[in-house]
Amino acid sequence: MRLTLSLAILLLAGCGAAPETAIAPVQLEATPATITSFTEGPTADAAGNIYFSEIINQRILKFSVDGKLSTFRENSNTANGLLFDTEGRLVAAEGASLQSAQFGGSPHAAVVMKPRVTRTDIKTGTVEVLADGYEGKPFVGPNDVTMDGKGRLYFTDMIGGAVYRIDADKKLTRLLTKPDIQRPNGIMVAPDDKTLYLVEANNQEGGARMLRAYDLSVDGSVSNMRVFHNFYPGRSADGMCIDTIGNLYAVAGLHQKRGTTETLDTKAGVHVFAPDGKLVKFIAVPEDTVTNCTFAGADMKTLYVTAGKGLYRFQNDVAGTRR
Repeated sequence: MRLTLSLAILLLAGCGAAPETAIAPVQLEATPATITSFTEGPTADAAGNIYFSEIINQRILKFSVDGKLSTFRENSNTANGLLFDTEGRLVAAEGASLQSAQFGGSPHAAVVMKPRVTRTDIKTGTVEVLADGYEGKPFVGPNDVTMDGKGRLYFTDMIGGAVYRIDADKKLTRLLTKPDIQRPNGIMVAPDDKTLYLVEANNQEGGARMLRAYDLSVDGSVSNMRVFHNFYPGRSADGMCIDTIGNLYAVAGLHQKRGTTETLDTKAGVHVFAPDGKLVKFIAVPEDTVTNCTFAGADMKTLYVTAGKGLYRFQNDVAGTRR
């Protein structure tokens, strides 16, 4: 049995400074278990299919190029950030321990799994655990993941307050940790592999709500931290994507307060920054809470954004990367 679901996917014309013009929502075919809320972590495979996380129902969903919505994986272990690696395998940052605290209404809330980073073979469905702890201690909540030109993975443990790198041989290295960082969320590597961007999303009074930038060395280490953009006192960014010329697309902001010290100073949508930190574009997204983005399409100029119960689509004027 299937039903038709209007998933609030909007195709908006142009990503320039001119106001966006909304076209009628696209109708999607979905399984009977409809989306509850809180979409996250979109990524695209080589064919242009979009995979994204649906946090409360603990699923990874697939929006195919022919417009069909299906469930790729049930009981996703609070998978959040997703990424297809250079061999077409799906990497997932799984924050298992977060589900009971934040998403107790999940049908999988009683399922006990470990916070971890996994890699799934799309053809066979085999799930491989890449990392589930560091120096004998388990992760607290892996949140987002990116990669560099050598295929090395970089991921955040948001609640654990740390950033790690996984090399091709699965060697795990901790790059950053408290107190140098507070609540790391989205993470992204520039297309020239020379800069690593990190979202700080501490919604406590006085907490860091910013984009940090680091020099990324050939050996995968980081140095020379600087504040790339400060969102405080508004809501910081969540996830990011990046285009081929190095413009950083940070998904941030709120339409209404949510019981934290965050203000509405940050507009809800995609904030596009040039490599020098200048804001060059803003793409409004009409739904709370905007979370993450990815590029897809034959020319890689289609920008997908997750927000609330929806997946939004915009045409962009610059090709994106798969990071």
